[in-house]
Amino acid sequence: MKENAIALPVRVWRLGRWSLLYSPRALTVCTVLVLLILLSAFLTLTLGKMDIRLAHVFAALLGKGEGGLRDHIILNIRLPRVMAAFFVGAALGVSGAVFQSISRNALGSPDVIGFTTGAATGALAQIMLFDPGAMQVALAAVMGGVLTAVMVYVLARHGGVVGSYRLILTGIGVGAVLSALNGLMLVRGNLDNAVMANLWLAGSLHARTWAHVVPVIFGVLLLVPVIAIGASALRMIEMGDDIASQLGIHVERVRLSMIFAAVVLAALAVGAAGPIAFIALAAPQLALRLCRGTGLPVLSAGLMGGFLLLAADLLTQSLPLPVSVPIGRMTGIVGGLYLVWLLTRSRQF
Repeated sequence: MKENAIALPVRVWRLGRWSLLYSPRALTVCTVLVLLILLSAFLTLTLGKMDIRLAHVFAALLGKGEGGLRDHIILNIRLPRVMAAFFVGAALGVSGAVFQSISRNALGSPDVIGFTTGAATGALAQIMLFDPGAMQVALAAVMGGVLTAVMVYVLARHGGVVGSYRLILTGIGVGAVLSALNGLMLVRGNLDNAVMANLWLAGSLHARTWAHVVPVIFGVLLLVPVIAIGASALRMIEMGDDIASQLGIHVERVRLSMIFAAVVLAALAVGAAGPIAFIALAAPQLALRLCRGTGLPVLSAGLMGGFLLLAADLLTQSLPLPVSVPIGRMTGIVGGLYLVWLLTRSRQF
């Protein structure tokens, strides 16, 4: 996974009893990503059937707008979509980084090893059989993702240890079964609900409301710091379970807790926007290559994921097409090309 990474010098920032290690290059990359995210977000807020200038966007966001239809569109239609794009992308980026670290494989992202499919199964069951409300779908996606993770973890566990390749292969198998179950639910379900579920399965940021965005925002704000705290322990585990145990790391406890946090993040992202391909796979790898570092790129992977999804949304809205292209389809096309490139370049396969 880190074949192209090289060790870079780090610096220490101290404040009283506290100290923080950081890489100047990684800090520069994260700063540039933040600027690109802001630029993409503001440009996206100007796109739509109604022509809205940047000056109007700034005025509405600062509470100095006219308070009419234009402000309503900015604050209640376009802003939730932008926030959903960033936080869904950030959740997928961090989740992918955790799974790639645990599996020690660039293919170890939640969409490849079945956890995203499990979250989609839970959300589909909620849409097809019960109330398709935003909060209910998000909760069902989390439950589906967690149950899938438990199943994969138990099946991949051998001799008290979860091997990286066993985790990936087991996840692919479970994901294939759940994908078939999802198709069966669409065939056997109510026609109106099936149409809604198909639109949701395409992965879309269209018609996102604050009810869709709030769960994933809270998930990112609560779980990303937890993952950042455990990142050093995961870095030790990457050197091998025996070495990590000798260094005082409770390997299986750390691995299980990080899997749980990453699954919840991925499931919340699925509940908010449907299955979005490519982001969890590519964001951590791009962050590692740009930062040229080692370890778990929590902050940079999250920012990269948010930027990639915002940029994809900006691209889909700017295309001169008479129909709206689901963002999940767009990222899937790009992700397939990236996966082929990764398979041809990596020495692991």
